[in-house]
Amino acid sequence: MERLCAASLSFPYVRPTTVRCAALHDQKINFNHTNVYDKASNFNHAKFSLPLPTKFSPIISEGHRLPSLSRGEKIICQSSVRPAWLDTTIPVPLRPYFMLARVNRDVGWWLQVWPSYWSIALATKPGALPDVRLMILLGAISLVMHTSCCTLNDLHDIEFDKQVARSKKRPLASGELTPLQGWSFWGFQLMLMTPLLLALNKLCMGLAAAQHLLWFIYPLMKRVTYWPQAVLSVAINWSALVGWAAVRGNFADLGTILPIFIGSAFWTLAYDTIYAHQDKVDDAKAGVKSTALLFGDSTVYWNLGFSAISIGCFLLGGYNGGLGWPYFASMIVATGQLLWQVLTADLSDPSDCNKKFVSNKWFGAIVFTGILLGRLAP
Repeated sequence: MERLCAASLSFPYVRPTTVRCAALHDQKINFNHTNVYDKASNFNHAKFSLPLPTKFSPIISEGHRLPSLSRGEKIICQSSVRPAWLDTTIPVPLRPYFMLARVNRDVGWWLQVWPSYWSIALATKPGALPDVRLMILLGAISLVMHTSCCTLNDLHDIEFDKQVARSKKRPLASGELTPLQGWSFWGFQLMLMTPLLLALNKLCMGLAAAQHLLWFIYPLMKRVTYWPQAVLSVAINWSALVGWAAVRGNFADLGTILPIFIGSAFWTLAYDTIYAHQDKVDDAKAGVKSTALLFGDSTVYWNLGFSAISIGCFLLGGYNGGLGWPYFASMIVATGQLLWQVLTADLSDPSDCNKKFVSNKWFGAIVFTGILLGRLAP
């Protein structure tokens, strides 16, 4: 009787790779991509079966041993793997660079671009729509900025990433790319950003340069302070200042943009503290500092405080900016979404922490919709 392990998952990140069977006690099955068959048409996943080793003795959760597995019996396996579209559309030599740039995760781009979109809509004249071309340009700048900062972060954190389960398979930490290749790729990303920045005014170019300096400093803060999230909050939401300057060309109306910038920073403090709880055990062992480790069991109270300051600043910025009632109605929804994150996040469950973190792109959409409608309202 041929024994099989059946699974449904993305194509393997490194071939051959290891699949860990969730139904078993720390048992592993090694397989090569060439063993995969019966691929599903699903774009993101492939279904396959593979033979179990002859002497493989699976243990089910109740602790009973199964003498054998027959064809058709299923073991559901899970693996940290590369998304399928990278294996089907990107040439092999380029795949590690795409992973280094985190192009498989859109949430980082959304969190980078939303503050700039908020400020563009807020700086637009009452009754008018934001400049779509400017939004596309800043969207492209945010994309390159985000990917280059991911590269920079991994270059700084190679030794730390090797000690953290979630990050040890990243291209630099795993050795798939060398540091020299990483730095060269970072330089290439900066070159891509240069012509995009030249399309903006001089104030925006200066602000963008300052933002990248903040991004360079951020990974280093994990070594010296338990508040690296504070530096991240300033760095990622600096985009709000860039967006405002792109429309107005000055900061004469600080009463409007400054509260939005501060509110955005405290919003980031809340969601990134939740995000940091994913790695708190490994971070403590590796010597990486974070607000998750600093706050510990008091995280929910700190995050409630951060959320209160954030929403208060958003309300003040909208009031000073002369936004109409739809904006303030949207802030009720945004407040509910933020409270849902803070109050329901299971800080001992990395997958739930990541779920709450990813949901912030919808918080950004709610705030943007409110600003847009508030600016159009009479």
